[in-house]
Amino acid sequence: MFSRITQLTRHLSSPTSNFPQTAAPTIAKSTTSALSAMSFPLPKFYENKNKKIQTAACLIIGDEVLGGKTVDTNSAYFARWCFNLGIQLKRIEVIADDEEEIIEGVRRMSDRYDLVVTSGGIGPTHDDITYQSIAKAFNLKLKLHEEAFERMKKLTRPHPMAPSFDWDTPSPALKARKRMVELPYDETVPEKDQSVFVADDSWVPVATVNGNVYVLPGVPRLFEKLLEGLTPVVKPRLAGPGAHRIIISTPLPESVIAHYLGELALRVMPHGVKVGSYPRWGKKNNTVTLVGNDPAYLESLVPEVERNVQGKRVQREDEEDEPKTGS
Repeated sequence: MFSRITQLTRHLSSPTSNFPQTAAPTIAKSTTSALSAMSFPLPKFYENKNKKIQTAACLIIGDEVLGGKTVDTNSAYFARWCFNLGIQLKRIEVIADDEEEIIEGVRRMSDRYDLVVTSGGIGPTHDDITYQSIAKAFNLKLKLHEEAFERMKKLTRPHPMAPSFDWDTPSPALKARKRMVELPYDETVPEKDQSVFVADDSWVPVATVNGNVYVLPGVPRLFEKLLEGLTPVVKPRLAGPGAHRIIISTPLPESVIAHYLGELALRVMPHGVKVGSYPRWGKKNNTVTLVGNDPAYLESLVPEVERNVQGKRVQREDEEDEPKTGS
């Protein structure tokens, strides 16, 4: 155990280390402090931040979604983003603006999946509690992100209904705005590694917590912009190439093609191909999909599938749509 602590101390004091050089004396003070520094979150942050990304999850946070006031489009956008990058999206959850729900959800997802994105709950009002809840989830403090605050002051246009607002005068309005740039802060990790700006025309930083949790706003326009901005950040860590999808439109009901598709799915599974079947209620044709990472192999399956489902390959599932007649 002592040799392991010594190795860690040497690593942290190395000029090539990602950690501040002042960390080594602190850890070397005693066996207790060394064990404390060695037992997460310090190594865990970088373990999560640097490992290959194969799986993802999305946590949609907002009472307005659960109450039916707002339609969630961010999860669908995230699903397409993951698919295009070849990331396996394993879970999407919608939860309330509730501290316990956020803490439980983000801890569980961070532990199980390589990439976690949260959406919502980082505004200026009392019910925007995502930052503080995620901070509590990983025993972190909140800290004003000075660069984000300066960008906010520079990029925010004066509101006609608040003509007397002053960035240099303490006020409830200023306090509310600062809430949006008070991010979870890990004292064991350099601040530059804990957030990233991905859009020049936005002051909103994407906070990175526990190395694999990315905190995004819930407003769809901002969510989409920042998510796309994250693409070059995560691309170098992708475990494989992007996925490909082939769509085949079939006039046959699912019950007729179910047996064949079941056999096909088992046969192509070793090649990393997933076979999907989707009824389209009220439409003449249903949809069969082939999804995988090997385009050539997928293409080789098309003639066989078209023949067995009496279908036709299409680019969009509504390509062959006609008004349904009869019962």
